[in-house]
Amino acid sequence: MNLKNIQIRETGYGDAFLWDNYITSHKEGLSYHFFAWKKAIEASYGFNCPYFLAKQENKICGILPTVHIHSPLRKGQLVSLPYCDVGGILADSPEIEKILLNYACQYALEHRVPSIEIRHQSNTSKPKGPNSFNKKGRISQTDKSKRSAPGKVRMLLKLPDNAKILLTSFKSKLRSQIKRPGRDGLIFELGGIELLEDFYTIFSENMRDLGSPVHSKNWLQNVLKYYKEKAKCGVVFMPDHKPAAVGIILCHGRTVSIPWASSLQRFNRFNPNMLLYWSFLEFAVNNRYQFFDFGRSTPGEGTYKFKAQWGAKPQALYWERWEIGKTGFHPLDIGAPPNLTGRNRVMAEKIIQKLPLQFATFLGSRLRKYISL
Repeated sequence: MNLKNIQIRETGYGDAFLWDNYITSHKEGLSYHFFAWKKAIEASYGFNCPYFLAKQENKICGILPTVHIHSPLRKGQLVSLPYCDVGGILADSPEIEKILLNYACQYALEHRVPSIEIRHQSNTSKPKGPNSFNKKGRISQTDKSKRSAPGKVRMLLKLPDNAKILLTSFKSKLRSQIKRPGRDGLIFELGGIELLEDFYTIFSENMRDLGSPVHSKNWLQNVLKYYKEKAKCGVVFMPDHKPAAVGIILCHGRTVSIPWASSLQRFNRFNPNMLLYWSFLEFAVNNRYQFFDFGRSTPGEGTYKFKAQWGAKPQALYWERWEIGKTGFHPLDIGAPPNLTGRNRVMAEKIIQKLPLQFATFLGSRLRKYISL
């Protein structure tokens, strides 16, 4: 492949249309790659989002979206992409992938960002690494073998041609759990920003109960705003119209992803979560999407089993980090998303769980932007 005429540059908002067309046409493109993710982050959290594109003969042949995540007084890192499971490079060839990664590393060096993290959705999409350079500025080639490690997986369901086929593929217990909420008077509503208040009521309380900082309402509002028809908010209401389970889905040409979903334990006996997920799956099938991405889980844990019962299959996630320094780009291969456990995390969760909801939401919405997971 002739690489002589390839030009790499940082994008502007005028590139959004061409960028999104490339994401839609690429076989590994996902909703997180869309330009709307950049717009929502910049509008909500104020981080700089250098999005890099490669062009050859005035045609896009590769992209690399990154976000400069950093807390006050810290240099942080470039992440591709934060607040989701996957991002990474999309390109027409491995050679272009490598050129893009090398360009991003050079950008990080020039802007004194100490590291860059790439979240690939599969091992086959990983470039072997950027070029590195020595103290004299000479480029030298470095190839590191691809490595993976046990950890988080992405749960992906291949969708059939119609919802009836999908429903009959489930075990009788699951079908009963799907149908029961309707018999009990629960209803599902699909919409957009107009459902955000109901969504955030459940989402913020659930995050507090889990001991996790909650995203700001402004972030979710901007996601719905900039994704437009590609984003949907779903709410399951009890018979008295109180929200019981909520979720947001993002739509790509082939895949529907669900980055956020929540329900409250006090409603569990009514199975609102089952109605929520079935309604999203039914929407995806009826609109001819090929896959439903349930998101990240740890094999063997409760969320993994919940997603597996729908027929979702695990796909390993491959994340890698590059340390940027004056002596070159050094791989810090983390293989798979880390399992965030430990004494400090457990202690933080317990503290958050004991906070009044209003204060937990206030505090969490101001801290969450610094957590790239």
